[in-house]
Amino acid sequence: MNPEKVIFGFFIVLALTLNFGFFYGDIDNPAHHDVYEFFFVVVVNLIATVLKFGDRTQMGAVLLATSFVAIIQLLAAAILWGMATHVLDGGVSQNIMASIVSLAGGALLANILSVILLLIETVMLRR
Repeated sequence: MNPEKVIFGFFIVLALTLNFGFFYGDIDNPAHHDVYEFFFVVVVNLIATVLKFGDRTQMGAVLLATSFVAIIQLLAAAILWGMATHVLDGGVSQNIMASIVSLAGGALLANILSVILLLIETVMLRR
């Protein structure tokens, strides 16, 4: 068993599950989406992206692209949440929370695609 592959797979699956945990709930209810959980989603996705830099194959390039998509979506959501909290007078309204969760949903789709590609790559490996 290759420990590097275990860590790589662990962070990819952890990014997906944390993202799903944040996404799950009423889309416009701020009580269903915790800021600390969102922080962990961003951090784990960044770690997963860094781990994907070492793979020089075509599949590795596609995996890295899915990570970039997830990171862009999550950073846009983080900027929106930060602006709503610290710049706008109304705070995080239902409309803004719906936008944040929608952006996190886009990252969730990218993470799902990443896990599917990882499974395909694993199945295609020959001993």
